[in-house]
Amino acid sequence: MIVGVTYDLLRWEERNLIQEATKLGHKVIPIYTKDFYHLFSEDNQFQNLDVVLQRNTSHQRALSTSLIFETLGYNVINDSRTLINCENKLITTALLSRHNIKVPKTAIAFSKDKALEVASKLGYPAVIKPIEGSWGRMVAKAVDEDTLRSFLEYQDYTSVGFKNVYYIQEFVKKPDRDIRIFVIGDEAPVGIYRVNTKNWRTNTALGAIAEPLKIDDELKDLALKVKEVIGGFFLGIDVFEDKERGYLVDEVNGVPEFKNTVRVNQFNLSEYLIRKIEEWIRK
Repeated sequence: MIVGVTYDLLRWEERNLIQEATKLGHKVIPIYTKDFYHLFSEDNQFQNLDVVLQRNTSHQRALSTSLIFETLGYNVINDSRTLINCENKLITTALLSRHNIKVPKTAIAFSKDKALEVASKLGYPAVIKPIEGSWGRMVAKAVDEDTLRSFLEYQDYTSVGFKNVYYIQEFVKKPDRDIRIFVIGDEAPVGIYRVNTKNWRTNTALGAIAEPLKIDDELKDLALKVKEVIGGFFLGIDVFEDKERGYLVDEVNGVPEFKNTVRVNQFNLSEYLIRKIEEWIRK
């Protein structure tokens, strides 16, 4: 295969994907997005790519380049529709809810007064998140109405997209951890617990520690159902464990990081991904 890898930051993941694809005998063409442009009126500057791996950290760059490569007729992992479904939390939550996949209790409000009203129904503490983005940043836990009001007013003065749409979620009392499970093609082969005893946010970027995940049948089936609803080929799905309701899907990542997953599981995710792509392309 000829594999394009489009990226804006060459992290461990991108280096490892390039290395493993090369070891498997494939030609890899790195595409540094900041040096990339496309004129729709000109001929395609990339010839005969079998697949393009989308690895941009910037959602805007990821979405734009996936759309361009799709327009050129290439297979893209992940495609632009999947990236939209993952990046926009309102779309993610709406799609999952429509298909009866359990999510944390979530409300959308379009004014601060209604956001405060609905938060009182959810109960405090409540969590406010930006509609797009975060890596755990700009995600805040409000312990009471005054605190939430301050967060809402802060959001109004930021430059984030959808800043006048308020995404309010219940605070799920998870056991100092959440789950990140990966779907690759038609399988859910590996995942991690992200454990944080010092911070309620369990993003590894904020200090959570990765531990190997034992994937049971229920969790595997859930992950594959999420993939059917959201789309895509390679997803990182974040799941909460609730004592009464079981697994709750919180978010879905369309350009997932996996360095810590590889490290704690001794699982060659890049090789697995490339081999699943080989199967897909042969079909």
